[in-house]
Amino acid sequence: MSAPDALLLISTHCPHCPAMLATLADLVKQGTIGRLEAVNLEQHPEVGQALGVRSVPWLRLGRIELAGVHGKAELADWAAKADSEEGIADWLHLLLKEGQLPRAQAAIEADPALLAALLPIVDNVEASLNVRLGAGVLLETFAGSDALRALLPRLGDLSQRADARVRADACHYLGLTGDAAAKSWLEARLADEDADVREIAAESLESLASAA
Repeated sequence: MSAPDALLLISTHCPHCPAMLATLADLVKQGTIGRLEAVNLEQHPEVGQALGVRSVPWLRLGRIELAGVHGKAELADWAAKADSEEGIADWLHLLLKEGQLPRAQAAIEADPALLAALLPIVDNVEASLNVRLGAGVLLETFAGSDALRALLPRLGDLSQRADARVRADACHYLGLTGDAAAKSWLEARLADEDADVREIAAESLESLASAA
């Protein structure tokens, strides 16, 4: 995987921006980052307006966006996974953990392919309730979309996981696809050992039938 490019937004009077700029320059020298573009928002406010940025330093690293100050080791870690689904999943997890659901939603609306990065959160039973609920809200926002239907096989796999919570959530999201191809996975869960999974599978099948 090639090194990601970075876009850093700074301002003349930001006390933390010089350190971020120096750190990112070092990562470029090391080859951890492929290219660095720095923009002073006092000279080019239109760049910040276009990206919806209200505070600096602000960094886009590959497809990941980070606000505030970050250390060299942390930035190197993000750079190593900036364009992978694992990295996007970690970033979305961070946003949801910090209560920044609108920011996560905006990112997915701008690039619907990022929706797939929510599935590792669905599959992570160690994730906090707030994070799992946030992922659910985002998936529900894209109900019936091509982006969600594209995840059918992976949602089908999740519906067979050992943990009943994952199976139940997967059944709910399978119903949200609005795709008849989800029926076989849902029908298999009608005999699930867990009552909640059986109930949600039945509800999702009803939802698919009414949408047909």
